[in-house]
Amino acid sequence: MNTRRDFLKISGLASLGIGFSLVLKPLHAAIGKTGETAVAGAPGAPTRDKAAAAAIDPLAHQWRMVVDIEKCIGCGLCAKACKKENKVPPEPYYYRTWVERYVIKAAPPGTMEMRGETLVDSPNGAIDGFPPSAVPVAQVLKSFYVPKLCNECADSPCTKACPVGAAFETPDGVNLVDKTYCIGCGFCIQSCPYGCRFLNPTTRCADKCTLCYHRITKGLRPACVEVCPTGARIFGDLQNTAPDNPVRRFLKEKKVQVLKPHLGTNPKLYYAGLDKEVR
Repeated sequence: MNTRRDFLKISGLASLGIGFSLVLKPLHAAIGKTGETAVAGAPGAPTRDKAAAAAIDPLAHQWRMVVDIEKCIGCGLCAKACKKENKVPPEPYYYRTWVERYVIKAAPPGTMEMRGETLVDSPNGAIDGFPPSAVPVAQVLKSFYVPKLCNECADSPCTKACPVGAAFETPDGVNLVDKTYCIGCGFCIQSCPYGCRFLNPTTRCADKCTLCYHRITKGLRPACVEVCPTGARIFGDLQNTAPDNPVRRFLKEKKVQVLKPHLGTNPKLYYAGLDKEVR
């Protein structure tokens, strides 16, 4: 229970959630259009003057991130940079992005199976990298790393579950949380099928990856993309039709997939080289 709210207040807000959502969403849209703040309450969100605000037109962009699994080496620099940039609590289990290691064992001799057991780990979100696998090399069929973060769903169950309209989507395609309205009820956290949201113990509000919205609205790349040494994370504007647009070029040249497509959430985070074991 959020210590800043008593039970009756939360219950009352939840019962009126639909009405609040209809009232607050125009406010979020106005925030996105004016650009006067990157997003209310976002870590590091800069206050902009009118000249700077005029240069930001969210309607002219559609931000996307793609991940090339074959290039990820599990160094964890992305997760470490994210924690620092976005002031994510230092304790374990609080991450806006993390990296998972998948070790697929060879099938036992004498069986008709193509592969054996799959082991998945992510010690401290991979911020300190990975220790050697406990599986002997001779027993490993395949191993790889998978960066995880908010899937920026076009049909986000998290946004729909918010009873006060604090969870919303910007005109340029990023799902955010307005901390000035979030009551810390946790409904969005429970609704996220990818486990990408958490209750920030400092702000007592829902927290998640924002694609470093405070950076990309200033022409910068997300911190995780900036530090990736192998180019496993690629970020850009889908509406940018220039031939050197890295996102458009990647989507044209690679076969990409999304996580849990059967849920109908329509993720806007794309993966290349996604193994069937990844969920």
